[in-house]
Amino acid sequence: MDSWVGHEVPRLPGRGGPLALFDTARQGVHPDTGEGDATLYVCGITPYDATHLGHAATMIAFDLVQRVWRDAGRSVRYVQNVTDIDDPLLERAQRDGEDWKVLAMRETALFREDMEALRIIPPEHYVGAVESIPDIAARVVELLGDGAAYRLDDGTGDVYFDVTAAPRFGYESNLSRAEMLEIFPERGGDPERAGKRDPLDPLLWRGARPDEPSWPGGDLGPGRPGWHIECTVIALNLLGERIDVQGGGNDLIFPHHECSAAHAERLTGRAPFAGFYVHAGMIGLDGEKMSKSKGNLVFVSRLRADRVDPMAVRLALLTGHYRTDRTWTDDLLAAAGHRLDRWRRAAAAPAGPDGPALLAAVRARLADDLDSPGALRVADEFAEATLSGVADDPAAPALFAATVDALLGVRL
Repeated sequence: MDSWVGHEVPRLPGRGGPLALFDTARQGVHPDTGEGDATLYVCGITPYDATHLGHAATMIAFDLVQRVWRDAGRSVRYVQNVTDIDDPLLERAQRDGEDWKVLAMRETALFREDMEALRIIPPEHYVGAVESIPDIAARVVELLGDGAAYRLDDGTGDVYFDVTAAPRFGYESNLSRAEMLEIFPERGGDPERAGKRDPLDPLLWRGARPDEPSWPGGDLGPGRPGWHIECTVIALNLLGERIDVQGGGNDLIFPHHECSAAHAERLTGRAPFAGFYVHAGMIGLDGEKMSKSKGNLVFVSRLRADRVDPMAVRLALLTGHYRTDRTWTDDLLAAAGHRLDRWRRAAAAPAGPDGPALLAAVRARLADDLDSPGALRVADEFAEATLSGVADDPAAPALFAATVDALLGVRL
């Protein structure tokens, strides 16, 4: 599957410092002490609807991770998946009387356009679940042979992972069993499925059903993969047995990231699967949770169609810290538009205050768990000083523009 088109990222003088991130598993901010290539896996969309602001906020958060790593001199190997076969996709296609493949292709194409407009650095590998099915089936067979998976005795051909095969199960989310059992059915789990060894056992392979797409599974028989094992196998194949960061929205903490880590650690015998499990907050609308069921989603493509500058959208989402659940309002977008205008006027000024000091301060804020609100305050102070006539450094406006482009992804 093709990724979207990238853009040139300005090279800044000097080099940024190491990144510290909040790790969900360890429940704290820790420095990333890795060297050499940095590996990042971000769970992508299930393409049954357009890119909404929750998707955009998540992708911007991990775009900042890439930018800080690159500014520190690290190469980044970045993989993102597309869950282009799953129950929600099939249900939406059936509801609308549409071919599920056409729906998935159209929404994936629209997502690419939105990512380009928001200046998200593209992944090195953009991978669909469907194209990965042979590899996924082989890994499920491996788990069956290892005794970590089992077939249901009901003739469906369904295969489940045995959570007792992952003795650390629960370490990534830090949830109690009672909490996991409450959340599991809300996020695609089936705790009441008859024949399972444990209510929390996740699906690895769904045997073929009438009127559902299926693929050859070798020894598994025809069917399609479960959700969690898809990301596991794609990450293992392209990034290796251990990755630096596994990322996504905070609705993926459990069961998705918990289960994908359990699968990977059983397959490789290495733990933890990721050095950092990093999660972005949810975006609400006018004080209410944004959701498809409520019909209150704000789509990036709709904003673009209304001629809203994508850089204003990006700035508005950067106003809140990536880990916080936060609200989208018209006032937030309007304020971002005003900020963007001030920044552009400052970047066009003949001179400004100390440019290297600005760069160092923005670097410091982003290296501290992606403190984008702090970075925006630094940039605001520079812009206000420049527009007030502080003109000590003729090179400062150009460095200002390059800094916010390279580190914040905002083109002035």
